[in-house]
Amino acid sequence: MTRQPALLALLLAGIVAPALAQNAPSAPPSSTPPSSNSGPVSTLKTSTQLVVVDVVVTSKDQRPVHGLKAADFSLTDGKTPQIIKHFEEHTALTLADATKFPPMPPEPPGVFTNFSPAPANGALNVLLLDALNTPLRDQAFVRQQLLAYLKTIPPGMRIAIFGLTSRLIVLQSFTADPEVLKSVLTKSLGKASPVLDDTVGGQGIQNSMADTTEDDGADAVTVANLRQFEAQTQSFQLQLRAKYTLDAMNEIAHYLAGIPGRKNLIWFSGSFPVNILPDITGTQPDPFAAMASSEDEFRDTVNLLARSQVAVYPIDARGLFNSPVFDASTSRNYSGPKGIARMNQDQTKFFSDTAEEQGTMRAMAEATGGRAFVNTNGLTHAVADAIDEGSNFYTLTYSPANYQSDGKLHKIKVEVAQPGLNLAYRHGYYADPPASIAPAPHAPVQDAAVENPTGPSSLELMRIAMTRGTPIPTEILIKIAVFPTAPPAQTEDVVAQGNVLAPKAKGPYRRYDIAYAINPPDIAFLPTGGGKVRADFDLLVLVFDPDGAVVNSVSERIHVNAPRDEVIKAAIHGLQYRLQISAPAKGQYFFRIAVHDINLDRYGAVEVASSGVSKLTPPPAAPSPPAK
Repeated sequence: MTRQPALLALLLAGIVAPALAQNAPSAPPSSTPPSSNSGPVSTLKTSTQLVVVDVVVTSKDQRPVHGLKAADFSLTDGKTPQIIKHFEEHTALTLADATKFPPMPPEPPGVFTNFSPAPANGALNVLLLDALNTPLRDQAFVRQQLLAYLKTIPPGMRIAIFGLTSRLIVLQSFTADPEVLKSVLTKSLGKASPVLDDTVGGQGIQNSMADTTEDDGADAVTVANLRQFEAQTQSFQLQLRAKYTLDAMNEIAHYLAGIPGRKNLIWFSGSFPVNILPDITGTQPDPFAAMASSEDEFRDTVNLLARSQVAVYPIDARGLFNSPVFDASTSRNYSGPKGIARMNQDQTKFFSDTAEEQGTMRAMAEATGGRAFVNTNGLTHAVADAIDEGSNFYTLTYSPANYQSDGKLHKIKVEVAQPGLNLAYRHGYYADPPASIAPAPHAPVQDAAVENPTGPSSLELMRIAMTRGTPIPTEILIKIAVFPTAPPAQTEDVVAQGNVLAPKAKGPYRRYDIAYAINPPDIAFLPTGGGKVRADFDLLVLVFDPDGAVVNSVSERIHVNAPRDEVIKAAIHGLQYRLQISAPAKGQYFFRIAVHDINLDRYGAVEVASSGVSKLTPPPAAPSPPAK
């Protein structure tokens, strides 16, 4: 071996090395990740343009319908019938199956693993807590309902939590551990929106300065000027909310584009900005008439969401609510003849705004294959229904006849032979050239066409494995220990040896020991003759700031070339190695820790927040390498 493993007694338990002879493949297998379905994995290899359509089929009572075959579906692109080239049903674990997987025993502080006793359950799910468009009181209601839902989460359900204020942030990367999700929701305090009127009802009905002035007998010109000023202010706030919201949706679409398979975006929001996405179902003659100045951006966003297999499930965070006109806490003056007229005006505005906002929710859901939940106080059930629907679906793939990258809207229609069923799917796509979709910063966007699912390349696999917040790969099982090398009060002005610091990173720094224990059967040991075996793999650690930018990294390539018996003896407690990484001492940072088998092109990784390890007591360890 060209590098001797460090003996780390902390990680000896829990990993056993079977015979290495069984792990010497003659050729690396396909890098295509396994499907969420329990059936066989199908790898698509084609040079033609393919369109992927996920279809959720439910009964009249909104229960998933299983067991349909490809022959039960018919699909048209425009008015042209299409041949379904690939068909697959995806199902989530049943309640009976879920009980077969006991919960993971808790690891000691500072120890992390990517092993889960339950298989990945259905699609990926993103909970978006939208503080930009949601009053503070409703944000608290959302967290309460989500905590109730997490008490019933089935094993293997992978969920991430994002937040939106004036920008998008990752509060928790994908995990199937409900305790981690509960901790994030408990610690996540609501934030007031910088551009939302948080008055009663959240509907933009204000205690108008102009109305007060009018009641006080001000002249008509003064009242008119005040009303114009207030209208301009509200319009500006609405435009900012629409822009920030659309930017966030665009970033989410880019962020999730490189992750294979379906993703369900469960969006908790209230007082939606109206008409932020085009109507591609054909009910509006000009889907971009409301905001023609941003036509290209709106079109690209809805297109990318659908092409990235992101189905949006908006949930109105306000629950079931009435007009603020009848709220006892309102200070709006409704007395006298002018008050009655004002009440009627406010009522009309309330119903108009609510209809437009909920219409936006429904249009966004329909365009991407999701479902909107409005006028309900049962947010717990809404989340459960959204995840259940989004985890039970059929994937249909077809190659459009006479496909042209003309940038035009191509409408999709899917039907089933069995009557009385409900279908939710993307209703169209814009035939843009793949190069026209620019990748977002720090996002794992595929190099090939999104509509051409030929399986992720090696570069794409690396992006998915090493991007903060993405699902952790489990092809290589690992256990990782992360501990600071010194007490919290001790910091350094330099970083550990071998670290590659970003130009804008600033000290002081804290140094951490990263101890690896790798499951030997997951690494390819290839025979080289004379009783020897060879293995080649990389150890990688990236440090991210809260915005997803890399601030530091370290890596080391391991080459093993030794007698087979010597390797078995050394690996009996797992392949053990050690790196050191430095992170800025101030603020929250995130470690993405991975191993990459070069011969198999497989990954294993974990993600660790600095706040969870920075105050731990450093264990006895070997002397630290000299500072850089």
